[in-house]
Amino acid sequence: MNRLGDSMEPRVIDDDLLKLAVSEQGPRDEAGQLAKQEGILFKDVLALQLDFQNILRIDHLWQFENLRKLQLDNNIIERIEGLESLTHLVWLDLSFNNIEAIEGLDMLVNLEDLSLFNNRISKIDSLDALAKLQVLSLGNNQIDNLMNILYLRRFKNLRTLSLSGNPLAESEEYKMFIYAYLPDLVYLDFRRIDEHVKELAETKHQYALDELRHRENLAQARQEDEQARREETEEHRAAFVEKLNGSFLFDSMYAEDVEGSKLAHLVGVPELLEAYKDKFVIICLNIFEYGLKQEEKRRAELDTFYECTREAVRENQGQGKRAIARFEERHSQILSSIREELDPPAIETKMVECGEDINQLFNTLMSLEMQLVEQLEETINLFERNITDLVGLFIENVQSLMAQCRDLENHHHEKVLEISINTLERILKNELEEDLPDHVRALFVDKDTIVNAVGASHDIHLLKIDNREDELMTRVNSWCTQLVDKIHRDEIMRNRKRVKEINQYIDHTQNELDSLELGEVMD
Repeated sequence: MNRLGDSMEPRVIDDDLLKLAVSEQGPRDEAGQLAKQEGILFKDVLALQLDFQNILRIDHLWQFENLRKLQLDNNIIERIEGLESLTHLVWLDLSFNNIEAIEGLDMLVNLEDLSLFNNRISKIDSLDALAKLQVLSLGNNQIDNLMNILYLRRFKNLRTLSLSGNPLAESEEYKMFIYAYLPDLVYLDFRRIDEHVKELAETKHQYALDELRHRENLAQARQEDEQARREETEEHRAAFVEKLNGSFLFDSMYAEDVEGSKLAHLVGVPELLEAYKDKFVIICLNIFEYGLKQEEKRRAELDTFYECTREAVRENQGQGKRAIARFEERHSQILSSIREELDPPAIETKMVECGEDINQLFNTLMSLEMQLVEQLEETINLFERNITDLVGLFIENVQSLMAQCRDLENHHHEKVLEISINTLERILKNELEEDLPDHVRALFVDKDTIVNAVGASHDIHLLKIDNREDELMTRVNSWCTQLVDKIHRDEIMRNRKRVKEINQYIDHTQNELDSLELGEVMD
């Protein structure tokens, strides 16, 4: 058989090459059955062989969305790219190319077998996404540092590794180092690892291994803590109350409040501020805890809704399947009797009877679908009312609690203003005993200046409270609207799909009857 690429000109992957490759691979894979006169169903190809094609750049493979096995060895490829859409890929061969760096594999989360043999790779990295990796071939490359092996410890499923032909393989420590640091490895350079030798290697590197494991455990603990924090933050965001379980909102009120920081130097203000903060944070915690409880109620309402709709669809589908089963049993018998019948009037009678059965089935299936539409519409409307009421109640109570925050701020403002006016009077009478920093004393030029300073601080605080309240209400209302809209859209799509399925089935059945009738006429 002639190879696809007799030309020595560098080439990129294009549709012509792909069509030719799929058709020439024939029945060895799925490919031969997929080639059609009007085109090839690339999305159904499971294995693709593009070796010895003088390919310079990978491209056009996005069409093979269900590909499991890809062979690109013995080309002149310089970069790993264009594989992002091949998320179902399990086996990838890029050996005998000109690749210098491992890259472009982040989306191949199902990859189990990767061959990069005989390239120009000098470093093992950028494989983090390949959690299922079992076989890795990196022989005949330019990897020279044994520390590269430590990177492979994260791949818990790795059982087969090939590194022969690299500079690091010339080291006396090469095999014993790998045996020790990759304890789950079964094959190295195509030879099974002796368990006794593996134990000796681990003993030899015991102290370094213990230290490494300690560092890995610490890193793992940090990673788990970080992941837990991310999940917790996401949970709080889903409840629309993130950063309300502490002093974040209060601290943000003073973060940009220049005047407030000056006023904090006044006698009596620090104590007032501390009491204000304690009460403010308690209200924020109330909002936070209430928000989490309301999120649980919304989630429970949503879960109940989806379970009800799934149950309704299952029951309706069951009725439809039973109706189709009864029809097909009777339909098959009638078709058989028609084929055996010799009397034309009797054939005509049975044909009419068969056509009536098809119409009856159509009416039955469409009636069932209309019943389901009405049932789901009622369920959706009920859910919409319930979820809207829950969101409305949530907003109402949050607004009430936020109003308490504003009341606290107003009370604090009045107290600070009172202290500031008293301080101004004492300064004017030369009765102020405590020293004030120059930038604070500059506020006490006259009453208007100090009143404006206190008012500016107060406005900043109120704006922060209002903005957080507005943000919460906007987000929860948007969530509710988008959720309900999506549910309605999904139901419309489900209905259209079901009606299409019914029509296709009825058309197929009618065409079968028409073909039989045409055959009788031709006879």
